[in-house]
Amino acid sequence: MKIIESNTISEPPVVPLRNEGLLGQLAAIGVLLALILGFFLYAGGWLTPHALTPASIVNTFERVAGMHSGFRRNHAKGVCVTGYFESNGQGQAISKSLVFLPERVPIVGRFAFAGGQPYAADSAQTVRSLAILFKLPDGEEWRTAMINIPVFLVNTPQAFNEFLVVSSPEPGTGKVNATAMNAFLSRHPETAAALKMIGSHPFSSGFGDSPYFALNAFRFINAGGESVPVRWWVAPEETFSRANSPVTGKNYLFDALIKQVHAKPLRWHLFLTVGKPEDPTAQAASPWPPDRRQIDAGTLTIDSIESEDTSPTRDINFDPLVLPDGIAPSDDPLLSARSAVYSQSFIRREGERKSPSAVSPAEVGK
Repeated sequence: MKIIESNTISEPPVVPLRNEGLLGQLAAIGVLLALILGFFLYAGGWLTPHALTPASIVNTFERVAGMHSGFRRNHAKGVCVTGYFESNGQGQAISKSLVFLPERVPIVGRFAFAGGQPYAADSAQTVRSLAILFKLPDGEEWRTAMINIPVFLVNTPQAFNEFLVVSSPEPGTGKVNATAMNAFLSRHPETAAALKMIGSHPFSSGFGDSPYFALNAFRFINAGGESVPVRWWVAPEETFSRANSPVTGKNYLFDALIKQVHAKPLRWHLFLTVGKPEDPTAQAASPWPPDRRQIDAGTLTIDSIESEDTSPTRDINFDPLVLPDGIAPSDDPLLSARSAVYSQSFIRREGERKSPSAVSPAEVGK
């Protein structure tokens, strides 16, 4: 018998994959990953570089104000507060929300200046804000961000993004481009009218004696299922003389607020403005007639103040669409835009190194 020797090693045969179910699962996973990736690319503006997205609006804030690690892209300079809201029960006529039951609920909040520069010097002419989170007894929350002007400047996210650009000083001159601003106002007469109305309402002397307006319209639903359009605002109980308020120091308006809260609690009345069917709910730059029904729903009390460096309120996103049962969004396009932009800003700043607040713990502790 002849033995044939060979140095060749044969490879095992290739067995084709016949599990069609497994192939289908892998394909489905691939599609899901592609969709997730596409969502994040879209949210970041990579797929639509010229479209207006939440990311592109936040990018505009960053271009206008610069990058400031760990801070909100708007209303960057602020201080945190706590207190409570005491309902008088009057709001139950138009909303079934538990916040309007005649009892007290805790609140946390934040006073701030508009703009993305956290270390800017205080100015009496800068728009001020008050954001509040109501903690309802059933675990629900109501979040609202209000500012001290009676109407908003624009009606759409697109107009807001453009206004941010044209209203910002140019790097070369340090001044607003008058030609670009006039062109914008000619295209947006609602903004021109809003600016005129805001100019006829001079700002108060500080944070503690200022009214604050939610500006957007919402829908309130009562226990009977009836729905009405509503805007809300808060009116201060206190008045402070500008002559007796400090007017020097980089943080003089915050210093005055700290002194006032330490002296005694500050209070505002929550007013619900009830609209009629003909009142616009999708036009934040258009005021409702002054004769609309006003419901004094209760008293907002702020009795403590704390630096953002130590307060958990620093990390709260005051999303205007976090609403309790009995309050619903209207058709205002700014609401969903604000919610998305706030979320984008929150995601960015939460991933960044936290820088010290302009209003330090030592200053708040005075």
